[in-house]
Amino acid sequence: MAALRVGIIGCGRLRRTEGATGFGMAHAHARGYEASADADIVALADINLENARAFQQEHAVPDLEQRLYTDYHEMLAQEALDMVSITTWPHLHAEMVIAAAEAGVRAIHCEKPMAPTFGEAKRMTQVCAERGVQLTFNHQRRFGTPFRRARELLRDGAIGELLRIEAHCSNMYDWGTHWFDMMFFYNDETPVEWVIGQIDSRDGQRIFGVPVEGQGISHFRYQNGVYGLLITGSKTALEASNRLVGTEGIIEVGHSAEVPLRLWNADTAGWQAVDTGAGLHGDDYVRMAVLDAIDALQTGREPELSARKALQATELIFATYESSRRRGRVDLPLDVEDSPFLAMLTAGDMIGNYEEAVF
Repeated sequence: MAALRVGIIGCGRLRRTEGATGFGMAHAHARGYEASADADIVALADINLENARAFQQEHAVPDLEQRLYTDYHEMLAQEALDMVSITTWPHLHAEMVIAAAEAGVRAIHCEKPMAPTFGEAKRMTQVCAERGVQLTFNHQRRFGTPFRRARELLRDGAIGELLRIEAHCSNMYDWGTHWFDMMFFYNDETPVEWVIGQIDSRDGQRIFGVPVEGQGISHFRYQNGVYGLLITGSKTALEASNRLVGTEGIIEVGHSAEVPLRLWNADTAGWQAVDTGAGLHGDDYVRMAVLDAIDALQTGREPELSARKALQATELIFATYESSRRRGRVDLPLDVEDSPFLAMLTAGDMIGNYEEAVF
């Protein structure tokens, strides 16, 4: 079987090199393709040709000038690609995903968040579904050892019946998309019934071009009766990234860098650190995400990071924003196309000084 022909849209720069403004996710994706015997990176597209050339040298992409493009449409038209990674800023995701699907690409692995509006997120998911294109979004923490071990403890009954899932991070859109996704991961992808939330624009930032709230809260209920709570902002009383509360104990993920996972129940006599051998973050999880997408394409199964799963997390982001706009509970499915937060900013209902965050 011939190796999959892979193209990268948005090469960027290696993280923490001169001129880098993000995490160098294209390079992390590339390491996933390089780890597979079933995929070859054969073409690169970036509006800055020097970025593409540097990427080509870093990852030993075939040294052919015609394989470097400043126009991704041209790359899609000429290269007969099987799979594409899209590692650009969120406002470009929808148009790039749809263009790749319409060009006949079989699989697309895109960075998160999905898009700046809920309508865009739904449209690219729908287009790919209609064309039989596998679409995944890089919620790579699903492959993280502490998160997977936490779910194993939960399934093994370590804390009894699950009652509530809590999480904390700086914002709902860029970082919160990960935690909303992980909350579904812990609760076996159970759908959410309703959301009630509030956001405040003070101390907000732009992250990869998209304004995010400075502080917020999202409270929601799953169909199985479990409750979810995400708190955003720099200061909260939640001393963990994720917390699973059960009838007989608590599991915490991300209590600290030294204790990525800990457990409390009747058998532990207080908090007990759980050895995971790995932390919460790392490019290795991105590599595993790419390998999973390749395997899913070849076997026909649903990938772990499918668009279906990403969309349910994205819905919670915009449902929380919509609850703040309506000043009331929002029952799902969500029936808006815009970003309520961006709409409120545009209308002057929220005011903030949004400078671009630097990573």
